Amino acid sequence: MADSEMRAVGWAQSFPMSQGVRAGRLWARAHLDSLEWARSAPDLVDSVLLTVTELITNAHRHAHSDAQLVLTWDSACLHVSVHDSSPQPPTPSDRGPDATGGRGLTIVEALSDSWEHHPQREGKTVTACFVPPGYAAPDHVRNTE
Repeated sequence: MADSEMRAVGWAQSFPMSQGVRAGRLWARAHLDSLEWARSAPDLVDSVLLTVTELITNAHRHAHSDAQLVLTWDSACLHVSVHDSSPQPPTPSDRGPDATGGRGLTIVEALSDSWEHHPQREGKTVTACFVPPGYAAPDHVRNTE
């Protein structure tokens, strides 16, 4: 598809610490339902929703921050971005098998086609990319098997 033919759609919402991650998951699910590929890729939708859960949880728990969630579909990749107010870069943890937490980014890395973070003026944004079945992965997708 030529760049001039690309269409993008996106949604953004802030989730205060007081709302928890459930509101973010429900909000994301409602928007995912509007994407044609979501009906034929329920496992991918579940992966996206788990990623939303993990990234909002990280913003609330580790950054002690509200979470700004942005979903963007660019006709090749669904970008799930969460901004928080902490300047600390995210670091995946290698927790032991008995740990009850600390695996959020490891889960995001396993479920997404790629993920990255960008420092911002006030905090950082973590973005995961999900390529639906039947779509060509964009060039920036590095986390391929």
